[in-house]
Amino acid sequence: MFRRAAAVTLVLTASPLLAQDGAGLYGAHCAQCHDGGSGRVPPRRVLGEMTPERIVAALESGSMRAQGAERSPDERRAIAVFLTGKPLGTFAAVETAPRCSVPPAPFASALRGQWTGWSPTPTNDRYQAQPGLAVADVPKLKLKWAFAFAGDTSAAVQPTIVDGRVFTGSASGRVFSLSLKEGCAYWIFDADQQVRTAITVARESPTSPPVVFFADVSATVYSLDANTGQLRWKKKADDHPLARVTGTPRYANGRLYVPVSSIEEVAGADPKYSCCTFRGSVAALDASTGNQIWKRYTIGETPAPTTKNKIGTQLYGPSGAGVWSSPTIDEASRTIFIGTGDSYSQPAAPTSDAIMALDLGSGLIKWVSQLTSGDAWNLACGGADPTNCPAANGPDVDFGSPPMLITLPSGQRRLVVGQKSGVVHGLDAATGKVLWSTRIGKGGMLGGVEWGSATDGRRAYVALSDQTVRPASGDSIVLGRTMLDPTVGGGLFALNVADGKAVWSAPPPVCGGRPRCSPAQSAAITAIPGAVFSGSVDGHVRAYSTDDGRVLWDFDTRREFDTVNKWKASGGSIDAGGPAVAEGMVLTTSGYGLWGGNSGNVLLAFSVDGK
Repeated sequence: MFRRAAAVTLVLTASPLLAQDGAGLYGAHCAQCHDGGSGRVPPRRVLGEMTPERIVAALESGSMRAQGAERSPDERRAIAVFLTGKPLGTFAAVETAPRCSVPPAPFASALRGQWTGWSPTPTNDRYQAQPGLAVADVPKLKLKWAFAFAGDTSAAVQPTIVDGRVFTGSASGRVFSLSLKEGCAYWIFDADQQVRTAITVARESPTSPPVVFFADVSATVYSLDANTGQLRWKKKADDHPLARVTGTPRYANGRLYVPVSSIEEVAGADPKYSCCTFRGSVAALDASTGNQIWKRYTIGETPAPTTKNKIGTQLYGPSGAGVWSSPTIDEASRTIFIGTGDSYSQPAAPTSDAIMALDLGSGLIKWVSQLTSGDAWNLACGGADPTNCPAANGPDVDFGSPPMLITLPSGQRRLVVGQKSGVVHGLDAATGKVLWSTRIGKGGMLGGVEWGSATDGRRAYVALSDQTVRPASGDSIVLGRTMLDPTVGGGLFALNVADGKAVWSAPPPVCGGRPRCSPAQSAAITAIPGAVFSGSVDGHVRAYSTDDGRVLWDFDTRREFDTVNKWKASGGSIDAGGPAVAEGMVLTTSGYGLWGGNSGNVLLAFSVDGK
């Protein structure tokens, strides 16, 4: 979303007149969304925690570039100064991580038993079979070290663990290679924009040096040397101005498979915006060069003019069906499986809110199984100005989590995937036929299953979000018109993968009187033999027994931490990326201020021996 502050060279001194101009500009052009309680944009409270340089960067080249293009450079700067109360040019560059004094041990010849990306395996089971700790050790986990993402207000990227190293991206666009045992830095790389994906580590051949792959929110894909952090190549995965990559790229046999989503449904809230022209896709890139081998759009038709809205803006469709999560790969059948999001405009595409199977070699569609039809939605729906809301005004029940590929004892292949509708589905992997559907929650825009489930092959472990807002109390300028409901959401469920029947469920957390709290468990979860790790919007990360769902371990991240890089850090709400487990350690990020939660900027590393 934002470039790191040190990369912004603006120098501008704030003045009372500039601040006043910023207040008026913000009220006229920004407050409708940021003060309006919409979950899809940062509330004003979170914007105020940022540096003015970050806000300017977002308006000029980041996630708000479409809205920022309507303002002059001086107006963008005035808005940033008003929101933060700080003049531009005052945020000094800092040394964000101490460098390791001892070089790392060489990478192993085979990257096995590690946490090499979104999931340790291409089946997206999020199951660590060799965690380096037993279930009996889980209650003994202690904080070993904490690392601050300097200057950031968000920490929701899942870390990667490979051969004594931790790889992670950040909201500032910095990518780090850290020591697993100490948290010091081996190298730091600056991407062009915010990095939301996990870092994928792979070898292109048994004798070649390992490389890393990731993407930023401008849909730029990167490959670096894993030893040095030197750039090998970078390529655009999509040319649409609002395209982004949030799902972690998946490596297989010399190719990198990149899912593409967008924030055009946010831009659609503006009645002057010609909604909408983006189509989701998956691109297969040559892992050595980044050159595109094939690209498959989730919507086969190019968006075309449809009608004009009431103020005369031309609308387009079909659009949307972004791919928000990491692809799932079945090398045996040469198939790649993806989940798609909703449509942004009319007509709703028959491939939206669907699971799709593509040929791994060519990208040709093998089958499509749509789980919710007619789901056309954008941020105008339910907003202050509904001009661009599609007539369908759909429920917005994307697939944000990837399908998990499971082989049953009989040899049959199943896909198990949770949806934002609050329903978990079991599909035949060969045909896409829905074999069972089990409702675990109410679902909705922030509800149901958000980012990822886990499975040990026998049971599917599914965390429920059902994050809900209610009318705000207190200072409406700070809170917006809504706030998190501390009484609704959350829970963890174990389902039989063969038939979807519930085996057990664990109750949601209790917020009590904690401010800006929700029991929602939106973040991806992780399983090891005997335990499931799940972070919550309430700021806790917990481990549950796979036998009966009882809590084995509970750590509250919502506090300040002493960090290895001596930068101020605190935890907050846990959302999006889940824990990574390998080599006897558990790592998680904490801090997510969207949807009314608590900001934060910390990476936490746990082990049995602690510090």
